[in-house]
Amino acid sequence: MTKTLIAALAATALGGFATPAFAGECPAGNVGPNPLAGAATAPSGVTDTVLASVDLGPEIGVDGRQLRTRRLVLQPGGIVPLHSHADRPALIITIKGEVTEYRSTCTTPIVHHAGEISREAGGLSHWWKNTGTTEAVLLSSDVHHGQ
Repeated sequence: MTKTLIAALAATALGGFATPAFAGECPAGNVGPNPLAGAATAPSGVTDTVLASVDLGPEIGVDGRQLRTRRLVLQPGGIVPLHSHADRPALIITIKGEVTEYRSTCTTPIVHHAGEISREAGGLSHWWKNTGTTEAVLLSSDVHHGQ
């Protein structure tokens, strides 16, 4: 192995021990239960378009599941209502604008800016609201129970 490759592997391995606060995550000191009292329960001002999906049964033997990617556009004031990721892991990237997330594992709202990714797994429940003045565009990839 080259010295550069060894140095890169060492840096990657050591990075696993650090616990920095990443953009798009619950700020340090605010991790904790949030009952989400008053959470929005109906969508509003949001379009949700499935861009593509893959049936995971034939691909990797996970029958009844799809890997899908959706495009969500939230108008100012738009809402993605309260939902759970108990068995539906997802990664969400904010493409344009910003959106505020209210999650069951964070005592304060999290503002996601363009370019940030949110990891949704492990039983997380949450809802999103566009509290800005311009539309917010998100790409969501999740493992979904197929139709």
